[in-house]
Amino acid sequence: VYLISETKTEDGPSFKKYGKVCFVDLAGSERLKETKSQGTMLKETGNINKSLFNLGKVISALGDKKKQGRSHIPYRDSKLTMLLMDSLGGTAKAIMVACVTPAATYSEETLSTLSYASRTMNIKNKPIVQMDSKAQIIQLSKRDRASEAGE
Repeated sequence: VYLISETKTEDGPSFKKYGKVCFVDLAGSERLKETKSQGTMLKETGNINKSLFNLGKVISALGDKKKQGRSHIPYRDSKLTMLLMDSLGGTAKAIMVACVTPAATYSEETLSTLSYASRTMNIKNKPIVQMDSKAQIIQLSKRDRASEAGE
């Protein structure tokens, strides 16, 4: 979902801010034995697992405090990680909701989900306001004039 917010100022120009909201259901890893997938469904299950594996690599690379800023982040390895690039270590705010079950039969999936969530908490984003370039120049010049007047 793409958002545009327009703020009108008292002295004339209006400022537009741009945003994007991504809702992604990661679905969890798919067990081939349980789903008994065949044909097209088998291929789709493999793609889901591949995307989740690549997402895990990106989250690990971003959350590794020892290598921050020095390691390659494999965003291009899947469409999912490309979609979430702004949210994963980028310029956006991100919220991850981890849904787990207390059922013993799904303990492996629960641990995997909790691992994703805990590694995700180590990622530090630097949110910025996305504005129209003209509006950004006007706002910066107003800020400069205000700081000069206060000096």
